[in-house]
Amino acid sequence: MRILPLLCALLLLMLQGAAGLSLARGSPQDCERRGGFCSHGSCPPGIGRVGICSEQDFCCRRRWYP
Repeated sequence: MRILPLLCALLLLMLQGAAGLSLARGSPQDCERRGGFCSHGSCPPGIGRVGICSEQDFCCRRRWYP
């Protein structure tokens, strides 16, 4: 029975983290503040989507590889 509260806490943390993975809708200014740029349709190769600027524009940012 002692493990049940730990499992509930772990589940809550996992769900909370998954919510942060969704694409954030914002303005072009928000995108630039995050170090990205708006691209119409899709992001160029090697560039990842980090948000949405408008209905048809995605916020793109270069992927960082350590």
